[in-house]
Amino acid sequence: MEQLKNIINESNNIVFLGGAGVSTESNIPDFRSSQGLYSGKEQYPPEVILSHSFFIEHTDLFYDFYKKKMIYKDAKPNNAHIALAKLEEMGKLKAVITQNIDGLHQLAGSKNVLELHGSIHRNYCMKCGKFYSLEDILNDNEKVPTCKECGGIIKPDVVLYEEALNSEILQKSIEYIANADVFIVGGTSLVVYPAAGLINYYKGNKLILINKSSTPFDNIANYVINESIGDVLKKLIL
Repeated sequence: MEQLKNIINESNNIVFLGGAGVSTESNIPDFRSSQGLYSGKEQYPPEVILSHSFFIEHTDLFYDFYKKKMIYKDAKPNNAHIALAKLEEMGKLKAVITQNIDGLHQLAGSKNVLELHGSIHRNYCMKCGKFYSLEDILNDNEKVPTCKECGGIIKPDVVLYEEALNSEILQKSIEYIANADVFIVGGTSLVVYPAAGLINYYKGNKLILINKSSTPFDNIANYVINESIGDVLKKLIL
């Protein structure tokens, strides 16, 4: 921990990549653990429900699952979110790259957040493109939220299975990682691509992996810590 503190103190070009484990400490379930999203008894597997084709064909069933299982509007930022916002405020952290869609990094105060998988807080009419907030979606009592302007179906700005990541956000993420002095990866099992593949763009010698369980990239990391991401970042930064 002392070594890592020194590395952080000496660097002004840190980039963070985070996954579901960052949000589980705010009581948002992850996907693949024993208590995760994929452990439920749904009529269809979550991977099917959260696919583009299922959204198009069974929009009402998608929204039923989405509102019950994907939205945690009362969740609050935890120590990891707060520490990263502090690090950015200090001028050390250049970007937060996240696989999460909950908006907690921004709620904690982070400004430069690259959301690989989109956000529950942005929703758009598929017909006319009108923007709708999360509150608009939650307050819509219909089975399928529709646009007040044109009647089109509203789709959350989240990347579903069968959909490509936003190429501009992906390219920005690659550039930040490739130019980073220190690269901290936390709260992710690094098995979901293309996000996991981003680690290959880092060419430095200060790759820090923080995750409760091992990852396929532990052998190439310079530091591996199998502990809570919130606890570790609190000790390092707060």
